[in-house]
Amino acid sequence: MTDTPEPIGPDATSTELTPTDSYDQANFSGLAHRLAHIPPLPRFDVRLRPPDLAPWLAGNTGTRGVMQFDSGQAGPHVAVTALMHGNEFAGAIVLDELLRQNFRPLLGKLSIGFLNLAAFDRFDATQPTASRFVEEDMNRLWDQAVLNSSRQSVELNRARELRTLFDSVDILVDLHSMLWPSDPLILSGPTAKGRRFACTLGTPSMVVSDQGHNSGPRLIDYRMFANPDDSRVACLIEAGPHWEPITVDTARIAVRALLCGAGMAEAAPLPGPVPRQHCAEVTRVVTASTASFSFIQSFRGGEVIRDRDTLIGHDGAQEIRTPYDNCLLVMPSLRPSRGHTAVRLARLLPDI
Repeated sequence: MTDTPEPIGPDATSTELTPTDSYDQANFSGLAHRLAHIPPLPRFDVRLRPPDLAPWLAGNTGTRGVMQFDSGQAGPHVAVTALMHGNEFAGAIVLDELLRQNFRPLLGKLSIGFLNLAAFDRFDATQPTASRFVEEDMNRLWDQAVLNSSRQSVELNRARELRTLFDSVDILVDLHSMLWPSDPLILSGPTAKGRRFACTLGTPSMVVSDQGHNSGPRLIDYRMFANPDDSRVACLIEAGPHWEPITVDTARIAVRALLCGAGMAEAAPLPGPVPRQHCAEVTRVVTASTASFSFIQSFRGGEVIRDRDTLIGHDGAQEIRTPYDNCLLVMPSLRPSRGHTAVRLARLLPDI
């Protein structure tokens, strides 16, 4: 779910460095030194084949890409979704498998949704970061005022098509993956109900409570999911690197745990030992305010910085430091664009 990398320079379009009135010579020299140490954009190997979703594109609900199965028995309406971002298809592989296995829920109603199909259609393994979205990030649009506005875009129009589905679900799990190296995790949103629900899944073992992004609300921040007095819940699973088989494995285990926990599938033992659950709470979202944001090293998501006030990066002339001991780095984006999330800083909570 990390933001697509873009060229980094003192402005949005250039990497040429010249001193200005806002930088004295010392600051300029320091900035030039940091830019020289920004890691080059790596080669991203694609080790997964995009799934063939042709059998499911028409859907069976009147909404393209949405399949729904009603058991006829009382129970929750559970939705599992993938492809919020078109190049994050590990979760779609798992949902495609489930559909090809003709899975049917034992109780309640199950909806399976493939979300940003227009972006997915554009995926090119030679440019794997280029199909995150067509016009705008679909996971920053889940605000009533935005959805009800007259503004048009490919992603916004698709979000409006899907709103009826999400207005009807009791439980939502949105499957994602990550561009930059990170341990898998579950984002549970800001509510206690979200954290409790995420902890029932068991995999991934790290549950992170957060307020989302400054650039707009995610699907799990949509009105009823974010309302602490509403019983409907949602979480977002960051299952691992975008195009690695292990990410599919993690998503598969999480979906199985969801279906078993909801009573929709027969309980089955998980492969290997059950991981111990850990929780953390984001206290600060670091948004890049300049195009020269850089970390002092290539941090990995899930790293814990032992000491308070440790320098971890620079945003122009501003130093980015840890606010407390044992600070968890949540999904650092090693090449953040201006205005996008660079990293979230989280405090570890007592284990459950």
